[in-house]
Amino acid sequence: MILTSTEPIAGQYWLWREQKVYFVKAGHNPNRPPLLLVHGFGASTDHWRKNISELSQDFEVYAIDMLGFGRSQKPAWEYSGDLWGEQLHDFITEKIQRPVVLAGNSLGGYASLCVGANYPQSVAGIVLLNSAGPFTDTNPLGAKKVNPVQKAIGQSMQGVLRQSWASQLLFGFVRQKSRIRSTLQKVYLDQSAVTEQLVEEIYRPSCDAGAAQVFASVFSSPQGKKVDQLLGVMTCPLLMIWGEGDPWMNPSISGAKFRKFYPSLTEHYIKAGHCPHDECPEVVNELMRSWCNALS
Repeated sequence: MILTSTEPIAGQYWLWREQKVYFVKAGHNPNRPPLLLVHGFGASTDHWRKNISELSQDFEVYAIDMLGFGRSQKPAWEYSGDLWGEQLHDFITEKIQRPVVLAGNSLGGYASLCVGANYPQSVAGIVLLNSAGPFTDTNPLGAKKVNPVQKAIGQSMQGVLRQSWASQLLFGFVRQKSRIRSTLQKVYLDQSAVTEQLVEEIYRPSCDAGAAQVFASVFSSPQGKKVDQLLGVMTCPLLMIWGEGDPWMNPSISGAKFRKFYPSLTEHYIKAGHCPHDECPEVVNELMRSWCNALS
């Protein structure tokens, strides 16, 4: 029975380091590890609305807004994978109180890897959906070397984004609904999945106090550990689900790098873009369900 829903489930707040963090809970199954769904950059728990209802028929399911996103507060902090990893670990420890399967899309995938590497006691498994994050090897598989001029420009942009006027200007541009829609259309293969509801769900949190500062911090803060460093100390089962049409992550190359550093992983490539869980929820839900049920 298909139980995919397009409506978000009402959530609640958890106080973490004196900041309100929003989360959603659905379902109950004490015999399986719970699922904790972690959104990508600019998204929120709403981005999992097509997955929560169906997966909650078999699992206890949580979805959380990382600090700085969605309905969670947006303090003027330095944002990083380590910060979000600490947030996720504390949420697992305080609210769920048993190891979980973390499922993360894009930036949420990187945050999930930080938990898997730094807090193995909190993790029963990890599912990565077009996960973001840099590897140490910047010239993998014979890829084109980085132009020194491009590198200098990139470093200069980080410096510029540390200036409040510049980050505010850029943020004001990218948060326009027309720009959000245009960006989504570039990274979704199925254009019908780019709905007004989806655009609104991404636009709404950008109006919150502090949203521009979060945007600036994410792009100007020092990078955390490389993905291969995290994989090097991680021991939990890993499932990779790639939307093969993602123009940002280059799944064929990224998948090869993950296999190199974590050969025990399981992976699937499906006809989707950067957000396969939202674009092809029935396929992703079944892949996650089957894999999680097979965990010992």
